[in-house]
Amino acid sequence: MTPSTIEIAGAVLFAVAILHTFTAKAFERGAQRFPAHAGIWHLLGEVEVVFGFWALVLVAFIGATAGSGAAVAYLDSRNFTEPMFVFVIMVIAATRPVLQTTQGAVARLARVLPLPDSMATYFLVLALVPLLGSFITEPAAMTLAALILSERLFAGGLSERLKYATLGVLFVNVSIGGTLTPYAAPPVLMVAAKWGWDTPFMLGQIGWKAALAVLVNAAGVTALFARELAAHRPAAVTGSAAAAPVPVPLVLVHLAFLAGVVVFAHHPPVFMGLFLFFLGVAHAYGRFQDRLILREGLLVAFFLAGLVVLGGQQGWWLQPVLMGMSSDAVFYGATALTAITDNAALTYLGSLVEGLSDEFKYALVTGAVAGGGLTVIANAPNPAGMSILKGHFAMETVSALTLLLAALVPTAVAIAAFRLL
Repeated sequence: MTPSTIEIAGAVLFAVAILHTFTAKAFERGAQRFPAHAGIWHLLGEVEVVFGFWALVLVAFIGATAGSGAAVAYLDSRNFTEPMFVFVIMVIAATRPVLQTTQGAVARLARVLPLPDSMATYFLVLALVPLLGSFITEPAAMTLAALILSERLFAGGLSERLKYATLGVLFVNVSIGGTLTPYAAPPVLMVAAKWGWDTPFMLGQIGWKAALAVLVNAAGVTALFARELAAHRPAAVTGSAAAAPVPVPLVLVHLAFLAGVVVFAHHPPVFMGLFLFFLGVAHAYGRFQDRLILREGLLVAFFLAGLVVLGGQQGWWLQPVLMGMSSDAVFYGATALTAITDNAALTYLGSLVEGLSDEFKYALVTGAVAGGGLTVIANAPNPAGMSILKGHFAMETVSALTLLLAALVPTAVAIAAFRLL
């Protein structure tokens, strides 16, 4: 297959965008060196802006070479359901009623564990909340885990080394923790209906292995930093944790909105309609709400939308690479490729091919989810977690290279679980 000029341009711009994510800190330093134009440097230093920015360049290129009609037609051909869904689920999951309920459950379980409070909370957030993603979806689990970590642990002061280790484990655990069901992890969702993967299949073939890897990763990082976590003193209680308890009926209403959005996750008119009703309820009972994370949610949606636009031009080289591998090689190939492209895109390309063996299907999906924590673009929920936690890192920027290094060990644990068990 001979790629078109637009496809080649899309691949080049995709590579530039990936390079941009690894050099985001350099743009933040540029803001300090050139204060007169700090605004544009800060903008380009926002990882959430990167893919949207280069997607705009691609659309402009299509318009310049093929006409504005072709550019608009290309955008119309893209499916933006996932960015819209992630925005909505992030905002609802981060509300005080939902967050307070989750924090209360974690706190009660933490008191049962024979560990210091900070250590017990840390372990539970990394071990149980990612598994919860199999039921409330991975973006919602990522949002809840990141907010609890931000308020209960990161705000109290942690070493930079522990912060990156935490982010690496969180990203990997959320990526594999959503595989207990066929609808919560985007890479699984892309193939589940076509390949007939239901909940019993997911639990029996993939889910239990993923759950074991999640627990090992959480226990490992907790043990590795046990001394620092044991000595950690949580920051003064603020936000949702410090607020008066939300009335139970209002909590149930919020959980109903969350459930409704999850059930209709593939129907934008429905979940966007529910979201508008939710905004009305949130405004009517504003005294039981914290600030809605609309800005953070929109930035993440912008990032994912940019990934959708740029990713649409990568099939011409990605699919031949994947389909040219054996079932053993495709596992490691998918794990590696996930670091530079969304893992759901990989499994979607695989779903287009007929006659794949069961071994190949298993290897493709498990490889894609195993590598979902290596970079911020590897899994759709990752930008949500980074958006919430990045303010606690130096220069309020997460180094893509350091994140990659931090995610290697938990990724290796996931690989071992899927290949050896």
